[in-house]
Amino acid sequence: MRLGLSCGFFGQGRDEENLALVQRADELGVDVVWAAEAYGPDAVSVLAWIGARTERIGLGAGVLQIPARTPAATAMAAVSLDSLSGGRFRLGLGVSGPQVSEGWHGVRFARPLARTREYVDIVRMALAHEPVTYQGQHFTLPLPDGPGKPLRLTHTHRRPIPLYLAAVGPKNLELAGEIADGWLGVFVAPDYFPEQRAQLEAGMARRTTPPTSFDTTATVAMATGDDLEACARTVSPYPALYVGGMGSREQNFYNQLACRMGYEKEATLVQDLYLDRRWAEAAAALPPQFVDDTSLLGDVDRVTERMRRYRDAGLTTLTVAPWGRDREARMEALEVAVQAHARLTDDGA
Repeated sequence: MRLGLSCGFFGQGRDEENLALVQRADELGVDVVWAAEAYGPDAVSVLAWIGARTERIGLGAGVLQIPARTPAATAMAAVSLDSLSGGRFRLGLGVSGPQVSEGWHGVRFARPLARTREYVDIVRMALAHEPVTYQGQHFTLPLPDGPGKPLRLTHTHRRPIPLYLAAVGPKNLELAGEIADGWLGVFVAPDYFPEQRAQLEAGMARRTTPPTSFDTTATVAMATGDDLEACARTVSPYPALYVGGMGSREQNFYNQLACRMGYEKEATLVQDLYLDRRWAEAAAALPPQFVDDTSLLGDVDRVTERMRRYRDAGLTTLTVAPWGRDREARMEALEVAVQAHARLTDDGA
């Protein structure tokens, strides 16, 4: 099991602190850093900035929003980042949610699975340097009634770029297994992951040729210390935002995930409080077991044991998102994660 790093969203006053974390992770041999985007700084710019200031660490888009760019623009960004970084880029894609897709990008959210499938088809066609021609329900290239002609990507690059899908729901997990090289998961609990893995494998079974490898990546919040309750309070605003406020009451995929994990009553309460702008109460209402099962909390011994559960469940990359009151606390969490991961490697992981 490899180790990754996530610093959350950039552009919130901690960019230099985040960069320091990434540079330290680069020195420590962490495999990859993932950068996200919502409706602030875009992940392409962030990864270019990080890539220019690091040497070895992989650069993962986790994720580029499908409604934000045409498939061709995504292919262009992917080969640019991969070439400029010396082959370190990993392309993660996500359909986002209806509020961002329609409210920010002006793209209808209807039939997201079909749109994702077509989008990935075109991105792969472009990255393979084939002339791009496509007739789908969501994309038509070239347009049939104008002067456009099939074009191919002019830039050459050294290798296939790994393509990941962020997926939460069962059908989207199956799609990831069917068409992607890896899966980006969030709020993954070791005891629940076998169910998600079964959905990924159901998608893989539909492939003509089974994949030689498939990277299952989970991002988990992390806080270190001897006081587990304090650690849980430190990270709980993160899952509260997603379970309570990421999307509308009717369409919140993370709330639905918490319900599938057995927390239906609690997830409803968290959402009610969050949408009523009672954010601290929403964070406090999260079940301690949910926070603990989907995070890394405690000292290095406990973090090692929790990492072992993820490894034994079958995760191939564990991405830690260090939380803390300041730069020193977050840096300490990163150091503990690396130390715990080294222990697993020493015992034969």
